[in-house]
Amino acid sequence: MKLCYQVATPDVAIADSVTAYQGPLKNSFRVLSEMGYDGVELMTLNPSELNWKEVKEEAERNNLSVAIVCTGEIFGQLGLSYTDPNEANRKEAISRTKEIIDFASYLGANINIGRIRGQYCKKITREQTEELAVKAFREISDYALEKNVMIALETVTIMQTNFINTLAEAERMIKMVDRPNFRLMMDIFHLNLEEKDMYQAIRDYSKYNIHVHLADNNRRYPGQCGFDFEKILRTFKECGYNGNFCTEIYQIPSMEAAAQGAIKCLKPLKKKVYGED
Repeated sequence: MKLCYQVATPDVAIADSVTAYQGPLKNSFRVLSEMGYDGVELMTLNPSELNWKEVKEEAERNNLSVAIVCTGEIFGQLGLSYTDPNEANRKEAISRTKEIIDFASYLGANINIGRIRGQYCKKITREQTEELAVKAFREISDYALEKNVMIALETVTIMQTNFINTLAEAERMIKMVDRPNFRLMMDIFHLNLEEKDMYQAIRDYSKYNIHVHLADNNRRYPGQCGFDFEKILRTFKECGYNGNFCTEIYQIPSMEAAAQGAIKCLKPLKKKVYGED
């Protein structure tokens, strides 16, 4: 398994709400590597503004794998989604996703789908929303399949969207989309809020899971609050998961302190649970 940290690329607007290490990638990658992280998850918005070769070489220079590239800022900063009643906005969301797929493919990474899926609204019916989502998911999955990229659908709390909140709802969507590279990812912060039993939910839907987000139950770094991270990691291991665990947390009290706090909690558990240094 690999411990990863979320990193924002320079095209993402710097803000306190961003759940990623921010600043020049050269510095972010160096600091996280020195702390002991194995990889990164990139948060990006406009990959065309980046030098892809430099991003890849800088990650390799610091012995960091790029696990996944997230699409969240397409919604977070631009408000675009696949189920927007406005057709032009839907097309723009898909176009930008394809650009991120190209970027991820170059890096040997996957992508995730969070808030960009959109939400139920009064302007169109629930059935129309689901139809638009399935259509978009199939289009980006078919595009990604040719580039050897997996799509990870993330369930998120109803406080962020009212569409696909639970793993059962995600499973239903995966079956509707019916594409081999359209899977799901688990974020324990969201699972804790939306599932009756987080641990049982992990067991029940582990066959679809390809990526994991870690945060404590207050969305701060692991070990800062109340989650039992040994039990969480052990549950994933018992389900056969040996992939990437990436922190997605508020950078409180600072980026350096949050990253240090997370690795201090998780690295000993990596050895204890997975038997890896």
